[in-house]
Amino acid sequence: MTEPVAASGIGGLAWLLLALPAFGAAVLLLGGKRTDKWGHLLGTATVVGAFAYGLVLFFDTLGLDPEKRTSELHLFDWVPVEALDVEFGLRLDPLSLTFVLLITGVGSLIHVYSIGYMAHEAGRRRFFAYLNLFVAAMLLLVLGNGFVTLYFGWEGVGLASYLLIGWYQYKPEAASAAKKAFLMNRVGDLGLAIAIFILFKELGTTQYTEVFARVGELSAAEVTAVTLLLLLGACGKSGQFPLQAWLPDAMAGPTPVSALIHAATMVTAGVYLIARSNPLYNLSADGRLVVMCIGGFTLLIGCLIGCAYDDFKKVLAYSTVSQIGYMILAVGLGPVGYALGIMHLLTHGFFKAGLFLGAGSVMHGMNDEGDIRRMGGLARKMPITFVTWTLGYLALIGFPFLSGYFSKDAIIAAAFSEHGWRGWVFGGVAALGAAITAFYMTRLLILVFLGKARWTDLKSADGRDYHPHESPASMTVPMIVLAFGSVAAGFLFSTGDNLAGWLEPSLGALQEQHGVLDHTAVNFLVLGLSALGVVVAWLVFGRRPQPVQRPLRVSFPVRAARADLYGNALNEVLFARPGTWLTRALVFVDNKGVDGLVNGTAALLGGSSGRLRRLQTGFVRSYALSMLLGTIFVLGALLAVRFS
Repeated sequence: MTEPVAASGIGGLAWLLLALPAFGAAVLLLGGKRTDKWGHLLGTATVVGAFAYGLVLFFDTLGLDPEKRTSELHLFDWVPVEALDVEFGLRLDPLSLTFVLLITGVGSLIHVYSIGYMAHEAGRRRFFAYLNLFVAAMLLLVLGNGFVTLYFGWEGVGLASYLLIGWYQYKPEAASAAKKAFLMNRVGDLGLAIAIFILFKELGTTQYTEVFARVGELSAAEVTAVTLLLLLGACGKSGQFPLQAWLPDAMAGPTPVSALIHAATMVTAGVYLIARSNPLYNLSADGRLVVMCIGGFTLLIGCLIGCAYDDFKKVLAYSTVSQIGYMILAVGLGPVGYALGIMHLLTHGFFKAGLFLGAGSVMHGMNDEGDIRRMGGLARKMPITFVTWTLGYLALIGFPFLSGYFSKDAIIAAAFSEHGWRGWVFGGVAALGAAITAFYMTRLLILVFLGKARWTDLKSADGRDYHPHESPASMTVPMIVLAFGSVAAGFLFSTGDNLAGWLEPSLGALQEQHGVLDHTAVNFLVLGLSALGVVVAWLVFGRRPQPVQRPLRVSFPVRAARADLYGNALNEVLFARPGTWLTRALVFVDNKGVDGLVNGTAALLGGSSGRLRRLQTGFVRSYALSMLLGTIFVLGALLAVRFS
């Protein structure tokens, strides 16, 4: 990793990346209803402006020699307290600039799409304010030059996601999903916070440059502990096992929110954290092994559950869980996979954003219907949505020469390049995931766009007939742009190691090794498995009429998948109920113990003073009698002490 230099020239204005969306959020929130008519335009313009500046910064950095591509911009001293001296600065290097382009580029398209999608939504300018806040927090997360600055952006993303997921707060499922996302992310945040505490205690700093330069001073146990705690933080933000349950529930928010969270921003934060901390993971083989196990297990459960859902967006949500699993598996491979994980993150940003925006377009034309069993035959009614969505689908399942073919298959090949049992286990799981992904995504394509239209004799939940129609240009144009990325991004990134070479100053050189299967064999294996998944899905769902109602009598594996493989039930038993019981016990102790002691003391003093007040009769004889009795008591006490 190269040493950073002080940012100068165009890099000296990098604070604009944060300031633009933050300014938009501030104006829209403080301006109130006066910004209703133009607030959505301001919100979109700020993110587009950040993207334009990011492009200029990217090309300026690209023209430098690799050893000069890392720079830092000092803004101010943030926390100068005793030994804790935290600088608030920005780190401009290939990794952070890559994320800047992804966040602002895909984020801009989602903002444009939201103009049409949220056109009739009350409080639209507030929605754009939250989007701006989300983008600003995510940019701070990836641009911060230390773990504390990253944590600040990390929490900002959590707050903005809570506001956006709970946008329809009057719906119980939306309010519950927002709280669930917020609470489950706090579990991961605790791990990240403890990791930062350990780094500060052992090294006296939390700045990237100093931590990575002195990581050799940590013992092996400390490095492993820090990597596992960072992984816990990554699991929370990126929806990985055991903290994946919030991600599908987050579909209760508006579709642009789903696209923003799943494609370009929040779920990628965990992958970024591990990739950014690569000097730590390079020193801990145990830490990397746990990361690989979490990634492999999560990608498999995401695929299995995705097969059983009938909600359009939730199927896509579980595909995100599995695809992020691929990325986590890749960065767990270490120098063999860091750049591959980032490449899949970028291609996934294109095709997953396109898939979600396509789902929103379908729901927009179908009276907000999300049940894929009530769809069918929509390809003829919504041709632009169908074509762009299908290109995203093909990229996701790894169709030859589309984006996913280059990025996902490269991860599977890297997993098979491990030696011994690791190669067979992790490579096998990744290849099996490709087959299952092809199956459930083909099922989704068939039930939504192909076959017989099942909506003709039905009515939507609000009693209206279905009249599916194509979406306006403000929604279809972003989908078309993303479709181009779904087709070409993988080829551009992988040709001549374009992306791996660009990321080398941040992640080190991409290493190759030969394990249990060579790349050619892996390519044929994955293509064969994916084709098998498509054929099986066609035989099951394409050749026979599909019922509108979900079949109730199903096998145990389907019941288990419909119940999220009992992940929610497990969380309920292990965490929610014990937490409820603990809370009730603490409330009881507080009411009967702490409050009881305070209230009892007050009652005792109050009662005693009331009784003593009765002695104040105003008669001299009563006071004389009291003095006599007091004198007798004192004399008695003195005599008792004297002769004891």
